[in-house]
Amino acid sequence: MKKSVTKNEVKEQIESFFKDIKTKTPKDIKKIKRLAASYKIPLKDNRKIFCKKCLSVYKSPKIRIKNGKKVIECKNCFHIIRYKI
Repeated sequence: MKKSVTKNEVKEQIESFFKDIKTKTPKDIKKIKRLAASYKIPLKDNRKIFCKKCLSVYKSPKIRIKNGKKVIECKNCFHIIRYKI
């Protein structure tokens, strides 16, 4: 039988995960994203810490401001992500 976990406990797990994000692997990030999605918990600004495509943590991404958008290029997979400012 599965252990029942409350939504608040999952929020605490996600917060503690993102405090020490620099040492995490893409597999760990994928697990946390799946956990947050299953409990309908938004990641908000934490989703901007890692690449959407390869799920690796940004080490030193190329960041540009262009036409009112923040453009981030991942150094690992060269994927470009744009956010409104």
